[in-house]
This record gives sequence, C-alpha cells and structure tokens, in this order.
Amino acid sequence: MLRQSNQQKLLQKLSPQQIQLMKLLQIPTASLEERIKEELEENPALEQESDQGDPDDTYDLDFEDKDGPSEGDDDLEEIELSDDTADKVDLDDYVKYEEDGDRSYDYGDDYQGDHDNKVTPASVESNFHDHLLDQLGMLELDTRLHTIAEQIIGSIDDDGYLRREVISLCDDLAFGQNIETTPEEIQELIGRIQQFDPPGVCAWTLQECLVLQLKRMQTSKPVLNALIILEKYFEEFIKKHYEKIQRQLGLNDADMKEVINIIIKLNPKPGSSFAIVNKAERYIIPDFFVFNVNGHLELTLNSKNAPELRVSEGYREMMKAYDRGNKKDKRQKEAVIFIKQKLDAAKWFIDAIKQRQHTLLHTMQAILDFQHEFFLTGDETNLRPMILKDIALLTALDVSTVSRVANSKFVQTEYGTFKLKYFFSEALQLESGEEVSTREVKMILAEIISSEQKQKPYSDEHLTDMLVERGYNIARRTVAKYREQLNLPVARLRKEL
Repeated sequence: MLRQSNQQKLLQKLSPQQIQLMKLLQIPTASLEERIKEELEENPALEQESDQGDPDDTYDLDFEDKDGPSEGDDDLEEIELSDDTADKVDLDDYVKYEEDGDRSYDYGDDYQGDHDNKVTPASVESNFHDHLLDQLGMLELDTRLHTIAEQIIGSIDDDGYLRREVISLCDDLAFGQNIETTPEEIQELIGRIQQFDPPGVCAWTLQECLVLQLKRMQTSKPVLNALIILEKYFEEFIKKHYEKIQRQLGLNDADMKEVINIIIKLNPKPGSSFAIVNKAERYIIPDFFVFNVNGHLELTLNSKNAPELRVSEGYREMMKAYDRGNKKDKRQKEAVIFIKQKLDAAKWFIDAIKQRQHTLLHTMQAILDFQHEFFLTGDETNLRPMILKDIALLTALDVSTVSRVANSKFVQTEYGTFKLKYFFSEALQLESGEEVSTREVKMILAEIISSEQKQKPYSDEHLTDMLVERGYNIARRTVAKYREQLNLPVARLRKEL
C-alpha cells in the first residue's frame, strides 16, 4: 500500500550567475584575457570598448526602463531612436529564415567579406618524439621493422623512459598494426634506439638510463668505477652508503668524490631538454601591485588583461526596432527571445567581471592590512600567523571565496613577486606564550641545515633540541614535517664526503 509523508529539506543552490562569478574569481589574470575572448566569440551582444569610438558613446548596463515600461519587454531600457533609424532597423534586415526554420544572417549586398588569404606566423618547435623519429630514418629498416620501431618510440614518455613492457608492445602491434613480432625482435630494436641522442633514451629504469650515458662517455678509470657502482651497488649508492662501496672496491675518499661528481652530472630525464614550456608557466603575471609611497602602502589591481566591455548597440537597436514595428510574427518573436538571452548574458558577464575585481581588491586589501609590517620591510620574520578564516572574518566573505582568491594569484612588491598563499601560515606558540608564524620556524630550520657540516649533518632529534633552545616549543615529528615541506632530505641523505 502506498504511504504518503511530508518531509522538509534545506538545500542551497547556486544560480548560473553565481557559478559564473565563482569560476571567474578563481582564474588568474594571465588566463582572464583568454576567458574574455571566448565570451566575446560566443556572445555577439558583448563588445569590447574601442579607443577609436566616441568617448561619450557609453551605455548604461541597467536594463530597467527609466521612462516607463516598454511595450515589448519590461526589463529593457528605453532607447530613443530617430524615426529614420527606426524605419531602417528591422529584424528582416538582419535575419532570414529558411523554410525549415534554420537561421541565417544576411549582411547585405554591400558587405565585402575579408577574402584575403592571410597567413598567421606560428613558431615551430621540434618535440622529443620528432627528434627520435628523425634519427630513426637514418637506420636501414624495411617497412615492417620501421613500423615496429615507430611503435616503440611512441611508447616512450616525455622524460625519455620506455614505460611499456616488451610483451605489451607485442600485443599493441598485433591488435593495432596487425603485425606479428617476437620479444627478441623488439628487444633488438630497443637496443638500437638506445643508441639515439640524447644519451640514456629508451631506458626502463633510472639505473639503466644512467648506465647508458656512462657507456657513451670516454673510457677512463673514474668512469669505469662509476659504471661498476651503478651496475652492482646502485641501491647502496642512492642511500649514500659510501663506506660500504669504498670497502668493496678499495676506493679512497678522493676516488669516491671523483665518481660522485661524474654521476651527479648525468641527466636523469633525457627527454626533459625537449620539453615545451607553457607560456602561462613561463611568465608570472601579477594580479596585484603594492607600492610603498613614503611609508604608505598603495594597492592596485592589474587590469591589463581585463578590457572594458559593453553591450552591443546594434543588438539593442534591433530589440527597440521590434518594439516599434508592427510586424510581430512567430519567427520574429523567436529571434527576439534569442537577442534578449544574449543581452542578458552580456550584462551578467560584465557584472561578474566587475564583481570579480571588487572581491579581489577587497580580499587583497585585508591581506595587506594584516601583513602590514612584512609589506613595509620585506622581512619574512615579520609575517604574522594568518589562515583563511582570519581574512574571511575581516572581509565578511566565505572561506571558500577567500580560498578561490588566494589560489593561483600573485602580488608584486618591491621585495619580489609572491603567491598569495605565501602569506598564509599556521601559528606556533613560543615558551613565552607569544605566537609566531610557522614560516619563521621553517626559515630558521633551513638556516641551521644550510650551515651544518655536510660530513656530519644534524639528525631530526638534534634539530629539535636546537629549536627548543631558541625558544620554539616544537616536537620532533613537526620538525620532520617542516623539513619535508622544505624539500630537505634526512640527515643520512644530506651527508657528503
């Protein structure tokens, strides 16, 4: 039997405008220009302000009718047009409909499209796999072996390592290329590809990669010793058990240092020299600028990649022309719905851009006030403990909104360019009861490790005792965590001869 019941639920839903704002808020200034270009291409009702236009030719973004409600749509602003303009502007001049209802745009008989064949220059960069394929053409291989070798090269990753097993390559060739081969045949081709440049390419492991590079070097006693160490004592070498290796091979400290200098100069990633760096990762474009003017900090937002936007005049005139016109058939009403959707989307996007700039400035100003001493002096020890919740309380924003602002954003100061996340850190309490930033502790920890004797590096227990002596109440596991965050290895791996 069907039972009916009432149930109350509390749900939170974001509107499309809020979702759009959140997405715009989290992207950096370097990517904002591309996002605006995408919107300009998708929405013809959105235009970019032109320097060649009339400076007084501005448009109010408020769509409410100031002179009374319009006959066609209450949300559209009343636009005064001359009678001549109203007579000339008609939807039939812009939109034609086929019998099946598809829209096509007529630009008139006077429109001369840009039919010139323009070629945009583009940079040509040879990637890692192209470099290997060029060398493959120098080998005397028949069509079948050439196809197998291409499959092997295609299985090499960007670092230069072969990540597919031989049996898997056999299956790939059988199912993908309809070529039957044997593991021995593939292994023989792999050996020939391993002779390509750069040295160490097409290896399965780091050990094999380094051995391949040593075999290409000029033969000498230190090189032979290095080759023996990598082939027979690789695990001991990476764990820096140098004494054991010296006892086994009868090497003194000078010989061992010479071997270490040879090995550390080898390239663990042969394909990295051909990596194409993304332009967005190559340059850092700051989102904020902080200037120190006679002890007064001034904050500005980088608006270089945020051009002024406006609603298209042509689309608004088309909407007004429809309101004045007498012909209002079904096809024209569909066109007006389309135009109104584009006008609304343009208004929402412009509002979202302005709201994004306001939120960024409001949040960054709160960070600037909180870390005022650091921005004045540039001294890292002046950084105060600060978490996302602190800025959220100052700005009356949600913690998630502050997190979106702090993510992938940079600020340029006279002391350098910093990521906003750089200013956020937890608090650590001293023996005196004062709270300091954990970044200060990390800086002191890095200074202690950098000044230690490399022959006898400090253990984590010793580092903890040294910090406690300086008044920092800290546990050994916390020291180990901070050391790992600083990308510093344990004492045994920091040891040098």
